[in-house]
Amino acid sequence: MSYELLISWRHLCSRKSQKFISLITFISMGGVALGVMALIVVIAVMTGFGQNLRDKILGTNSHIVVTQAMSNGMEDYEKVLERVKAVPLVKEAAPFILKQVMLTYGQRSSGVVIRGVDPEQEANISDLQKNLTEGKLIHLDQAPQSASDYEAGIQRKGIILGVALANSLGAHVGDVLGILSPSVRMTPLGIIPKIKMVEVVGIFESKMYEYDANLAFISISSAQSLFGMKERVTGIEIKVADIDAAGDIAVTIRNTLGYPYFARDWMEMNRNLFSALKVEKVTMFIILVLIILVAAFNIISTLFMVVMDKAKDIAILKSMGATRRSIMRIFSMQGLIIGVCGTVLGCIGGFTMVPNLNNIVALVEKIFGIKVFPPDVYYLDALPSQIQWFDSFMIVIFSIVICFLASLYPAWRASRQDPVDGLRYE
Repeated sequence: MSYELLISWRHLCSRKSQKFISLITFISMGGVALGVMALIVVIAVMTGFGQNLRDKILGTNSHIVVTQAMSNGMEDYEKVLERVKAVPLVKEAAPFILKQVMLTYGQRSSGVVIRGVDPEQEANISDLQKNLTEGKLIHLDQAPQSASDYEAGIQRKGIILGVALANSLGAHVGDVLGILSPSVRMTPLGIIPKIKMVEVVGIFESKMYEYDANLAFISISSAQSLFGMKERVTGIEIKVADIDAAGDIAVTIRNTLGYPYFARDWMEMNRNLFSALKVEKVTMFIILVLIILVAAFNIISTLFMVVMDKAKDIAILKSMGATRRSIMRIFSMQGLIIGVCGTVLGCIGGFTMVPNLNNIVALVEKIFGIKVFPPDVYYLDALPSQIQWFDSFMIVIFSIVICFLASLYPAWRASRQDPVDGLRYE
């Protein structure tokens, strides 16, 4: 151990004549620890929210969507499917149809987005099968017949509704709905809108209100018949092996297919949402760094008091041959020790709190009798949190660097002190 580090450590140790300085030192250390702990917890929660939101979006939508520009649908989609499946890292691909319609049940109606899918392949593309709370995906092509329907020879196609949409319509599994298409047909009696009767064969819950309240699924054959698309589809939905590489895979698909086909990945389709989350995360990081900056000001004041208290010691060290660089190193090491100790304590507190965050929230709810995150508002069963080691590493580096920089000016002032002034009255 160098003598500079040894002297720095002895200056920070408590003595009877330095109780006040030692108290401020521990307060500064506590401020750094609190700031680091708050940063780790908040960044982990925001990362968890981002991951949770991503999982919900990808649970309902595919990773990549291929569409055709300036057309009423993709006609040769089977050939496109074969070319897409040949692209590396593409796991599954299936056609889909996406349109807006009006759903009616009794006296209630609602404008929704209808999605025509292949019941046999959709389970491999999205989490629709997993998100079903009632019914089965295979019934989209052929709804189960009741006894009366069987006697009357009625066979209806099926529809799967989001849970919020089903509640707003008052519909349940087995009820018959009307789908009113925006496309119309000409008859001798004039323009007549297309209406198709379908039976509710399932209810899904994605835990995202936008999807649960505005999305419904029918079979792709039903959609083609309803919208008069014959053998056309809106596009192709794709599932890839690595969701983080979806952007690069989309570029490969785009280059493979060429114009007029376009491929968009899930990050591009939800760019505004994830950009907003990223901005919030960076903003929270900057705001919480202010806690560490407050602790850094405490370090500056602490070191100034140490310099004033140790004027005699500085003079003796200089008279014994200590250089200005050595004196500066002694006091800058004190700030570094405070920063490192506070950062270590903050990391211990943060890494302990994050895994037990839901227990802490439950305790707060029990004590105050409140619901911090109501499930009907936030659609959360538990508070999501995930520690990103790179984020934690950056927090540690920022904390130690800020504390070290805070110690430089007091250390520089100590190194400039004249030894004659320190020994004049001794």
